[in-house]
Amino acid sequence: MMEWMKIDQVAKRSGLTKRTIRFYEEIGLLSAPKRTEGGVRLYSEDDMEELEKVMQAKEVLGFSLQELQSFMEIGKQLELNKEGYLLSLDPKERLEKLLDIEAQLTVQHQLISKSLKPFNPLKRILKR
Repeated sequence: MMEWMKIDQVAKRSGLTKRTIRFYEEIGLLSAPKRTEGGVRLYSEDDMEELEKVMQAKEVLGFSLQELQSFMEIGKQLELNKEGYLLSLDPKERLEKLLDIEAQLTVQHQLISKSLKPFNPLKRILKR
């Protein structure tokens, strides 16, 4: 049976405020969680994993909210294309999915490279 968490539990576990979690949902960084008939948000472990990905991208890569939105959206599209590739038996469709995946990975790589650029001088110093 699936365990559900309320927003206060997610906030405590993640270290984020409830307001931040709601904001991330509003701007599309997080998928809308399941709700009770009374409107109380219920989060699954999958929701928690999605939140952790957002937090890691923000903290480790220093992404702005706009960059985060792009990065997370591309990640979702990658998953859909991967599923489409695996389910398709048509070679042309599979090639199309692979080309889409390649393009999306290129965009993600560019976002990551851009965020890591400020570390290049430090890398050069440390390599000496």
